Amino acid sequence: MPPTFADLLDRARSLTGGGRRALLGIAGAPGAGKSTLAERLVRALNGAGEPWVAHVPMDGFHLADAELDRLGRRGRKGAPDTFDAAGYAALLRRLREEYGTAETVYAPGFERVLEQPLAGAVPVPPTARLVVTEGNYLLLDKGPWARVRAELDEVWFCELDETERVRRLVARHEEFGKGHDEAVAWVLGTDRRNADLVAATRDRADLIVPDTAVPPAR
Repeated sequence: MPPTFADLLDRARSLTGGGRRALLGIAGAPGAGKSTLAERLVRALNGAGEPWVAHVPMDGFHLADAELDRLGRRGRKGAPDTFDAAGYAALLRRLREEYGTAETVYAPGFERVLEQPLAGAVPVPPTARLVVTEGNYLLLDKGPWARVRAELDEVWFCELDETERVRRLVARHEEFGKGHDEAVAWVLGTDRRNADLVAATRDRADLIVPDTAVPPAR
């Protein structure tokens, strides 16, 4: 039986305890709803009290366009080798190891309009006992990405009907500046290759989360 949102909240809560910080990963193809699920989880778990759950997206570890140009990879932006995977893994380890100190850990964010990473944009306060992180490649087992999975207590995989996923992704690219034809070409080219790679990692997830488990925006 597919999990409900209440099931997801209970499972996330169960990861914490024992005086340590837990790290929950949410993986899935581009446009599958990873960020939406993470945001809903964090909002519901934190409620109206002192925040004890933080959200750290993987997107802050995109390489800057200038570096992608230097490497000749800008036309494949979003592929595994266009991220600083080793830096992401190091941050996850730091988040785990520095729990219990009085220090806030700062993670990079990602500006969608500029499509550029922003250093020090995401604070993780010392009160955060659970960190929810999301991205396409959390379950890859090659190169520095394998270090990412080793730092996570669980990884859930967002699953969405392919037609709807493509529709949402085209709309997102249009929202942030691409023309319709350009958006469709990108989604059916670069994004589809990345989505196929992500789909091949599905069986490594601890839990499959269908779109029906995620509540709509209020």
